[in-house]
Amino acid sequence: MANNHRSGDARRQYQLVADRVRALIESEGISPGARLPAERELALQLGVSRPSLREALIALEIDGRVEIRGGSGVYVCNAEDQGDVATPALGESPAELMQARVVLESAVVTLAAARVTKAGLQRVEDALKSMREDHVNGRKPVESDRRFHLSIAEMCGNSVLVGMVGALFDGRHSPISSRMSGRIESTHTWQAALGEHQAILHALEARNPQAAAAAMCSHLLASHGRWVGDLAESQAAGALIA
Repeated sequence: MANNHRSGDARRQYQLVADRVRALIESEGISPGARLPAERELALQLGVSRPSLREALIALEIDGRVEIRGGSGVYVCNAEDQGDVATPALGESPAELMQARVVLESAVVTLAAARVTKAGLQRVEDALKSMREDHVNGRKPVESDRRFHLSIAEMCGNSVLVGMVGALFDGRHSPISSRMSGRIESTHTWQAALGEHQAILHALEARNPQAAAAAMCSHLLASHGRWVGDLAESQAAGALIA
């Protein structure tokens, strides 16, 4: 491909890397049930980043090509009946979604902090309260989390920004993002996220655009880091995500 634009039949990076992993399995005759090389070794062998490899392995797991066993490794599955069909598109890259959120929401919260209203601040606070209640009651606070971020965007008074924030957040429900979050989500992840959301709220309460942007950027970068944690070790180690 000459570029990475999402036009026509352009393929995402994780699809390209997944196809290379499949080609490697075939060329080296790795049998079903056999373990793939360790993540670091495999990334070096393919000349790709570990985050890109992790997304590719998730895509291959969804496609039934491999099985990721927490604390053990990645194992080849018997996929003889699947032929040479290329890895399908399963949504946008989770890492790229998070990077886009860092860019957009850091700017959005900066504008929101300069336009804080009592009613708007109350909506953000209510969303955070709902997140805490969900967490305490053993529910995933995804919807409350979404409302928190949308409430901030709404204070900007720009419906386009609200739509963009919502669309990027909803990218987490794609097959690849859902599988990735499902593997490494834990009560510890949401506890970390709650603290980060509280810092954002404090900055908004102080009407401090710089502090708000820093808090939002810190939260989303931390979330990004947790999303790309080592897949084969995440379940056993209780890795974090927000």
